[in-house]
Amino acid sequence: MDFAQVELRAVGRAHNDIVTPRDDYWADVRTEIAIDGRRFGADALAGLEDFSHLEVVFYFHLVNESRIVSGARHPRNREDWPKVGIFAQRGKNRPNRIGVSRCRLLSVNELTLTVAGLDVVDGTPILDIKPWMQEFGPQEKTTQPDWSREIMRVYYAAGGASGD
Repeated sequence: MDFAQVELRAVGRAHNDIVTPRDDYWADVRTEIAIDGRRFGADALAGLEDFSHLEVVFYFHLVNESRIVSGARHPRNREDWPKVGIFAQRGKNRPNRIGVSRCRLLSVNELTLTVAGLDVVDGTPILDIKPWMQEFGPQEKTTQPDWSREIMRVYYAAGGASGD
């Protein structure tokens, strides 16, 4: 089977006070997403202000290719958690270095979005932005292992340092 090579161009770039990757405490992080004005006009964001949350697709640009994981590992290198495949976790050292996150939309101003709780560092390339609609979430009960709940316990908590 032949797999296609895909080329992507960022639609914008994230700007915030977080300069090094971190694992937790994203709730208080405010990020401005600057949309590429060479490719888009403000009309590309028309109607987005009517949504409370966004789904943002981004590129883990600080992950060195030599750190990419293609098999199983212990999440966060914690040996007390089970070894699981890279596709059973949401770590940044993914094969294509693509992240997806939901965040709260605070404002839309021309070609700048201000959001809260987006787990990206300053300068992160933004690949796509979609409004979050409840209907795209699971329509039935979801399940997940205990170790993943432990990871997420403080991931979106408030109280982390504002910059790294």
